[in-house]
Parts: sequence; structure tokens; C-alpha cells
Amino acid sequence: MNILIIKNIPNEGPGTIQDYLIEQGIGYEVLEFSGCGAVNELPDLRGYTHLVIMGGPMAVYESEGLPFLHLETAMVRVFIKTGRPVLGICLGAQIIAHALWADVYKGAVKETGWDRIEITEEGMCDPVFSALAVDNMPYTDIFQWHADTFDLPQKAVRLASSVHYQNQAFKYGKNIYGLQFHIEVTPEIIEGWFRKEEGFNVDSMLDTARSIYPQYRKRAFRFYHNFFI
Repeated sequence: MNILIIKNIPNEGPGTIQDYLIEQGIGYEVLEFSGCGAVNELPDLRGYTHLVIMGGPMAVYESEGLPFLHLETAMVRVFIKTGRPVLGICLGAQIIAHALWADVYKGAVKETGWDRIEITEEGMCDPVFSALAVDNMPYTDIFQWHADTFDLPQKAVRLASSVHYQNQAFKYGKNIYGLQFHIEVTPEIIEGWFRKEEGFNVDSMLDTARSIYPQYRKRAFRFYHNFFI
């Protein structure tokens, strides 16, 4: 097993995804798609079993000057065509939706911070996604940071929704997952994202993070265990 992880900006890394892979002794490679030394051409994908695309502040529908978004779209399509699993987090989910010819666009509201989302019946029946459920109930507590959204791709299955956004998570085929939210965050990642941002109660975010993080990490690890097979 060899996992390819794509970072769109330096401070949105794989977090607990990387922690899980290290703990399990699973091989992985992280490619930087922006900043100094960024990848600017499609890598050889033949040696990778799974693709993970992380988040970022850029928009799929404003890709001019951001050629790596086109590269990532092409990568997703290669993995889908060859039947290999793909996981998209936030921007990564939007890229998967775009690769499946669904519209991606600016949402009505910005979702930021801790939130509770409802898991659909299909989500509760899914062996991978249901691992995120709190106490086997049809909801989960997650961390949000996005202003964009997407239509559900054709033939995809909706796995979760929120009050403001119907498409919080989806599955396409047997092993393609798009999550609008961040299951990979740690308290340290959240502090790094928001400590210098204005208009946010960072201390409140961190208090919640520290109180729920042990269970949050445990649910995320269950998801990873079921996805990385």
C-alpha cells in the first residue's frame, strides 16, 4: 500500500491522516502543489494505491493562474478510471465533485468552527462513513471551514447534510469519498489556522477541540481504518 497525499497550501496538511498512516506503518508520500518547490506537472500515479486531496482557500471555479487544480482534477479521474480509492477533504471534495462534472460554486453562508451534521440513511449504512457517527447515532460533530459548495455528482450518494448545506459528504462508486468538513484536524492545527485570523473566538474553538478531540480522533481513525484497505 502506498498513499499519495496532495497539499494545496503549506498549512493545510494531513493531520491525523498522517498520524494514522505512521501508526499503522503504511507508506505514503506528500506532494506540495503550491509554494516553493511545488509540483507543476502530473506525477507518475502508477505506484499509488490511494489518493488523498487536502483543503485550501482557493476556489475550483476560479482556477485561472492555479494550474495545479487542473492537475488534481486529472488525477482524480485517473484514480476513478482505474478503480482506486480517493478521499477529498474540503477543497479536495470540491475537486472530486468537479472531476465528476458537478458544479462547484460559492455558498450562501460561510461555515466555520465546530458543527453538528446529520448523517443520511445511506451514510449510516456505509461501512466507511458510518465510523464517524457519534455513539452509532445518525449525526456527527465535525470542524468546518468553507464558503464554497457543490452539487451532488450524478450517480453519487449523499452521506451527510447540514442546516446550510445539503451536500456535506458524498460517495461515488465503491471507494470515492468527498467530505466538505475536516476530520483531520487537531487542536494544534486549529490554533495555527485561526490564531492570527480576526473575527473568530479562537479560545472557544480550542476549548471545544480539547474536550472532544480524543473521541474525534478515535472516530477519524475508525474512518481511516475502513478507507485504507
